[in-house]
Amino acid sequence: MAADAVDEAKLRDLIPGVLAALVHRGADFATAEDAVQEALVRAVETWSNRRPDDPKGWLVTTAWRCFLDLARSDAARRRRELRVSEEPPPGPAATVDETLRLYFLCAHPSLTPASAVALTLRAVGGLTTRQIAQAYLVPEATMAQRISRAKRTVSEVRLDRPGDLRTVLRVLYLVFNEGYSGDVDLAAEAIRLARQLAATTGGDPEVAGLLALFLLHHARRPARTRADGSLVPLADQDRGLWRRDLIAEGVVILQAALARDRLGEYQAQAAIAALHADARTAEETDWVQIVEWYDELVLLTDSPVVRLNRAVAVGEADGPQAGLAALAELDPKLPRYTASSAYLHERAGDTATAARLYVEAAAQAQNLAERNHLTLRAATLRQRLSSEGG
Repeated sequence: MAADAVDEAKLRDLIPGVLAALVHRGADFATAEDAVQEALVRAVETWSNRRPDDPKGWLVTTAWRCFLDLARSDAARRRRELRVSEEPPPGPAATVDETLRLYFLCAHPSLTPASAVALTLRAVGGLTTRQIAQAYLVPEATMAQRISRAKRTVSEVRLDRPGDLRTVLRVLYLVFNEGYSGDVDLAAEAIRLARQLAATTGGDPEVAGLLALFLLHHARRPARTRADGSLVPLADQDRGLWRRDLIAEGVVILQAALARDRLGEYQAQAAIAALHADARTAEETDWVQIVEWYDELVLLTDSPVVRLNRAVAVGEADGPQAGLAALAELDPKLPRYTASSAYLHERAGDTATAARLYVEAAAQAQNLAERNHLTLRAATLRQRLSSEGG
């Protein structure tokens, strides 16, 4: 009989619990993380021949031995080695899930957002340094240094009080927004991590709201770009390509979260995404209710970006002039302000102004796909003006 291949997805699911077990027993985070990586390599090498009855217990024991080997190789860590030299007893691993400790550790406020995201992907997500570097389009050596610095920082952190769940959620939100680059689908990885966090936190409504938001946005992904990579605006997307299974799951999760009557920003964002998903055509979108949810979101966050998105929604619900009036109350330096203004002017029939603003917005775009989309809009409107003038 052929040897069974190791299920890498299931193996990665075990990483947080194994790493947390080592940290809980006194291992410093940096060395423990290295030890867990070494244990994973050994698992891939040996489990294809014989998978252990207790995979997590096997990994904990192997990682602990690797940790001790690493500790003994460094004379400067001898005191710590004496403190933690007792090997955990054999037998099934504890069923207590300490994954949440790792989320709090990786999202520690002493880290920059970029470092917190990288460390979360490495320690909780189980991605390699090479995979993370490719996802962020930076050299592997650069990412290795970033992760190494982050590990040194959190090694000195004591988890003797509850961490900040909002910081953890923010890190996952940043991971999701990176989307897809290289050979790592960060949007899918963020969903996997959010599922794990939801299982760990026991039904926290904002964790559920974030997971629902991810699922509802990810459901539209197949329709978001054309074959040539160009962007397709929401109103023009083929809704038949949207993944109804993810939409249904996201709506169920959101409804359960809202029923707890503890509204948070991620639940409100998910509610807006659900209203878009519920519309069979762009014309059937309930923009009035979307504006109402944006009003809730403004109260929750007082975010200028939320106010910007609300202005566009007002333009859809009450007409482009109302949207432009709402936009005029905001700082023109906000990201995508110019693009939003161009869109509303186009809706209002001011083609010349819209074309000029689309050119300005393209110069401010943060990625090539967005820049190409805005440039194309400007060119289309200019062609229309030329035809009308001729």
